[in-house]
Amino acid sequence: MANAVRRILLKLSGEALMGDQDSGIDPAILKRVASEVLEVQGSGIQVALVIGGGNLFRGAALSAAGMDRVRGDQMGMLATVMNALAMQDMLEQLGGACTVMTSTPMQPIGEVYSAHHARQLLEAGRVVICAGGTGNPFFTTDTAASLRAVELQTDLLLKATKVDGIYTADPKKDPKATRYERLGFDEAIAKQLGVMDLTAMVMCRDNKLPLRVFDMFASGALHAIVRGEPVGTLVEM
Repeated sequence: MANAVRRILLKLSGEALMGDQDSGIDPAILKRVASEVLEVQGSGIQVALVIGGGNLFRGAALSAAGMDRVRGDQMGMLATVMNALAMQDMLEQLGGACTVMTSTPMQPIGEVYSAHHARQLLEAGRVVICAGGTGNPFFTTDTAASLRAVELQTDLLLKATKVDGIYTADPKKDPKATRYERLGFDEAIAKQLGVMDLTAMVMCRDNKLPLRVFDMFASGALHAIVRGEPVGTLVEM
């Protein structure tokens, strides 16, 4: 698969941008991620990003407290746009070219998302950040990532987490938990291992899009993956 990887989509959680903070964005983490993205892009790989918004706002939490779910999810979508702008700024500070595309019109903050135009931008050497989720409530940014990855015809969807792959159980709670190196989509879905929501997993499975789950903060992990090294857990047909 190493030779086949030409275009990837990286799904990064908003929480990953917090570092050791309780909320917000840690500039050091932002710079580290942006540097790795540009390093990978410099090797000839086209890179798209989807970033969550949980470091700034979680619509589901306020919904549980009584807020209208649709409005809460819309606020969560706006949080993803804020994270996208922060990442765009850092990528550009480091010399990269980046376009933010939003699921709903937000000019001049970003361009309206178009799969066709996004593919053109990727071909032209720009990083594309797809912000605003799917534009619809009740869908997670995991689902947005799988949808965009399919639309952009990527070869691989990467989900960056705080653990080094998918385990048989929560490794923080079960010392006997073991990590899968490879896993089939049907098995991952049946066991509800929690790596991504089921809608996202089914979309990857039905479109035969490989998914690799890895620890973004392991040094050089992203570059190792695009070189074909067995980092984290690969989920495939």
